[in-house]
Amino acid sequence: MRHIVTVATAVTAFADWIAPTDAELDAIEQEMPAILAEVDLLDAHIITLDRTPTELDTQRMRRANRRALAARRALANRAAGATQSGGAA
Repeated sequence: MRHIVTVATAVTAFADWIAPTDAELDAIEQEMPAILAEVDLLDAHIITLDRTPTELDTQRMRRANRRALAARRALANRAAGATQSGGAA
């Protein structure tokens, strides 16, 4: 007969390595506006899955798409600004 044992000690032994670092949490915090904008866009698309989109639905999707693009652009500009060296060439 085989005994079933828990692996709690094996799993919790690496608990410190599993948790996100402060740098990872900061990166998530900086990306949060883009994440939320994409969630809104996804919500707008989900609303129209089971019906023909109305004019209001179309406007909602366009508005959510613009917000998602603006959030991605801001995130990309912030990342590009952080990697560029200061001063003009």
